[in-house]
Parts: sequence; C-alpha cells; structure tokens
Amino acid sequence: MEINYPPYTITDKMLNFVSDIMKKIGEANYFENLNRYPELRRKSRIRSIHSSLAIENNQLSLFQVEDVINGKPVIGEQKDIQEVKNAYNAYEQIDKVNPYSVEDLKKIHGILTFLIEKDAGKFRNHGEGVYDGDICIFTCPPHSLVPTLMDNLFNWMNEVKDKINPLILSSIFHYEFVFIHPFHDGNGRTARLWQTVILSHWEKAFKFLPIESMIKKNQEEYYTAIQNCNNAGNSTEFIEFMLKMINDTIDEMNNSKEMKDKSMLLLSENEQKVLECIKKNVIIGAKEIIEQTKIADRTVRRILKKFVDNKTIESVGNTENTPNKKYKLAE
Repeated sequence: MEINYPPYTITDKMLNFVSDIMKKIGEANYFENLNRYPELRRKSRIRSIHSSLAIENNQLSLFQVEDVINGKPVIGEQKDIQEVKNAYNAYEQIDKVNPYSVEDLKKIHGILTFLIEKDAGKFRNHGEGVYDGDICIFTCPPHSLVPTLMDNLFNWMNEVKDKINPLILSSIFHYEFVFIHPFHDGNGRTARLWQTVILSHWEKAFKFLPIESMIKKNQEEYYTAIQNCNNAGNSTEFIEFMLKMINDTIDEMNNSKEMKDKSMLLLSENEQKVLECIKKNVIIGAKEIIEQTKIADRTVRRILKKFVDNKTIESVGNTENTPNKKYKLAE
C-alpha cells in the first residue's frame, strides 16, 4: 500500500467508507430536508455545539444549550454559557472562512475561546501534554515548533486539496491538528469544527451534519484512536474511525423519526396516498392499492417501484411476476 505524508496509509476500509458516504449523500432524504427546513438545520447545529462542548466537559444540557442560543436565561457556570455563545458564533462563520488558511483557523479559535482563553487566536508559547489523571500519556511538540508545523500542515493541504478526497483529507487534518496541539486550550473544539469547514466547502450537505454527536457517543474510541495513532506514528486508524463516524451520522439522521416525518412532506400527493394505504393495510396488493387510492394503474406501479428501490417498502412472498404483487413497509 502507498505510504503518504503526513504519514497515513490508504486502506480498503477507508475506500469502502468513502464510497458509502458519497452514495448516501446523493440519496439521503436528510440532506434534501435540511435544504428545505430551517428548523432542522438549527436543531442539527445545536446538536453539534452541545456534543462538541460536552466532549470537553461542558456541563450544560442540550436544552440549556438551545436556550443560551435562543437568548434565554440559563442557570449554569458562566464559562460553560460563554463557550456555547462562542461556539454558535464560530459555527456561523463556516461559509466565511477559507478551509486552507491558517490565519482563518486562528480567527475561529479566537471566536471559540473569546473571554475564556487569554491567548485566544494565538499559538501556545509553552509546552503542553495530554494527561490521564496525573499521568502524562502524550507530550505535545515543543511550542517553538508549532508555527512551522502548522504552516507545513496547511501548505500540504493546499498542495493536495484537489487530489485527496476531502473526507480523507479532513480526517488527516483533524488528527494532525490535535497531535500538534497548537493552542493552550480549545484544540478539540477547533479540530472538530474545522473538519466540518473543510467538508462543507466541498459539499454543502456537511454544514449541518452533527458529526460531533456521533463522536460524543463514541468518545472513548475517539481518544483511543488518537492515542493509537500517536503510538503508531501515522493517522491511519483515526481516518478510518472518523469515516465511520461520518457514515454512522448520516445513517442515524436519515433514519430518525423526525427525518421520516419530514420526508413525508417531500412526497407528491399520490405518493403520500400510496404510502398511507400500505401503512393502513400492513400488507396489500397492487390492485387493492389502485382501487383504494383511485390512482391510475401505471402511476401506482411507478410509485411502488420507486418505494421499493429506495427501500421505503418491500415486496412480500414469491410475487415477482404477478400483477397483484403484495407490499409492506420495509423493516
């Protein structure tokens, strides 16, 4: 397999994830719904913010985060409340920054840590380590090397951005950034947001995909993948992990009850009638659907084929060539 720099190896597992993700982006109702319903975009954004901050021990609940963003009073630590305000302001800048500009990244860090970190938007000027309790499990690169390491990372991204799929590129960035640990605080939040920046400038669908919520659910594995990559000297395992998180997030959002309810609004009137007919009867033949809906035979059969193809419904029994093939909702 080809070895690349920054060090990582392209694996079959990565390629399969990339293929699945790109296929789902083209098919998923979730992304179409996001374009049509502002409330879904807002809820997804709030989930992203809550999860990313919760990973860093922010104690506010999802509902409290929503209240802060909506300008309502919340009882909690002032630092936690300020982090929510900062994160919301930072995520609002996604369309306005250049994913391949280190200066823009520093600006985003400055917004994320406003009124919290005295060196907001500035690289650290001291040594740092990652601790498990009182035990240092990783010593970050010396602060004197941080500007050079960050310049090298962004120079590399600018060189390869048209050659490497952004799903892989953004995951490489995510790992390399947390390895360099360029800021005193806020590195995790910045890394997760900047991966979204890279992805959303490639495909707008990613702007409101709450990948952070899936990372939060798999937080232990997230840190384990980072530590394993630190030990291995390459980002291969972390890339595979992040691609799985992206893939799982798309599946979760597309299959959520809220998304399915919204997806009904995207159906034509005839499609809604056919689907409701199947729901009501549990198992029903094509002829009965035509009779009950009063929709033309050809139209009903076209709709049924569409629903079978997108796995909304499935055929029942050995009825492949019968005119009264029976259907039920897909499990």
